Amino acid sequence: MNFDFTEEQLMIQQTAREFAESEIAPSAVERDKEAKFPTDIVKKLGELGFMGMMVSPQYDGAGLDTVSYVLAMIEISKVDASVGVIMSVNNSLVCYGMEKWGSEFMKEKYLRPLARGEKLGAFALSEPEAGSDATQQNTSAHKDGNYWIINGMKNWITNGTSADYYLVVSQTDKEKAHHGITTFLVEKGTPGFGHGVKEDKLGIRSSDTCSLTFENCKVPEENIVWEVGKGFNFAMQTLNGGRIGIASQAVGIAEGALDAATKYAKTRKAFGTEISNHQAIQFKLADMSTKVEAAKLLTLQAAALKDAGKKYVKESAMAKLYASKIAVECALEAIQIHGGYGYVREYLVERYLRDAKITEIYEGTSEIQRIVIARELLKD
Repeated sequence: MNFDFTEEQLMIQQTAREFAESEIAPSAVERDKEAKFPTDIVKKLGELGFMGMMVSPQYDGAGLDTVSYVLAMIEISKVDASVGVIMSVNNSLVCYGMEKWGSEFMKEKYLRPLARGEKLGAFALSEPEAGSDATQQNTSAHKDGNYWIINGMKNWITNGTSADYYLVVSQTDKEKAHHGITTFLVEKGTPGFGHGVKEDKLGIRSSDTCSLTFENCKVPEENIVWEVGKGFNFAMQTLNGGRIGIASQAVGIAEGALDAATKYAKTRKAFGTEISNHQAIQFKLADMSTKVEAAKLLTLQAAALKDAGKKYVKESAMAKLYASKIAVECALEAIQIHGGYGYVREYLVERYLRDAKITEIYEGTSEIQRIVIARELLKD
C-alpha cells in the first residue's frame, strides 16, 4: 500500500478541513441542542461535489476515489459527525448502489441530481423485526400490472424526513426467503408513503432519523434497482462499502476527541504545571493517538482495496469494528482528561461520546462485523 497521498487527495482533505471549520463548526453546538437538520450545509457540500464524490462525471459526480472520500469524511466528522453520516449515506449507500446496479433510466433521472447534491437519498433496510437479521423483511411488495404495491414499515432511517429518494428493501416472494427480496426507489410524495416523527436521539442529533410507512404505495416497475429477487444481495454488497464510510466517521470522531484532549492538556494546570507534563495524561494521549492511527490505516486499507477492484469485505468490516470501538474509547478518555469540564456541554467533548456510540450499532453492529470477519477468515 502506498502511504503517500496524491496532490488531488491532499487537496480534497484540505478543502474538507477548511469547509468543516468555517461552515460546519459555527453551528454544530446549536444544531446538536435543537436537533436541527443542516440543510444549508448539505447544499454547500453538494456544490463542492462532496455528496457524489465517487460517482462518475458521466453522471455529474466528482469522479474521485474512495481514499479521497475517506479523507474528506474524517475531516467533516471530526467537526460534526451528524453532517458526516448524512454525507456517508448519500455517497456510500445511495449513489454507489444506484450507479453500480441501477438501470440507465435510474441513473439519468435519479443519480444525477443526487450526485450534484440537489437531491438527498436514504437507505431503508431496517425494520422493527429486521435489524441485524436483514433476511426477515416484513415490508412486502406485490406486482399490479406495470407497478408494484408496497406495504410495511421501516425503522431507524437516516435522512428519513429530509430525503427526496429512498431505496426501500422489500419482500417480493416470501417462499424464496432472501432470494425473494427486491429493492425499489420510492420518491418522497408518492401516495401511500409517509414517515414518523424524528427520533429524539442520544447523539448525531443534527441528523434526522425516523420510521417510514408504506400503505398501498404504488411504485413503477422501472424503479426496481438491479432486478427482482436481488434486493438482499444489493443491500449486503452496498453495506460493504457503507462500512468504510462509517469507519471514516468513527475515525473523525476519535481524532476530534484526541485533538480536544491534547489542546486542553497543554493549557490546564494542576500541581503547579500543565497536565500534559504529567505521565498519567501523557500515557492517555499516547494510547489515543496510537489507536487513531491504527483505525485510520485499517480504513484506508479497505478504501485502497476497493479502489483497486480487489475484495474488501473483511477489511471494511475490520475497519468499522475497530474504528467504532476506538471512537468510544477516545471520547471517554477525552472526557477523563477534561475532568469535570468534560461532563458539560461547554467543552464539547461530551458530544464526541454521544456521537461515537452509534458507530458501533448502525450499518451492522460490532457483533455482526465479527461474524462477517470470521466467515471471511473461514472461507478458505
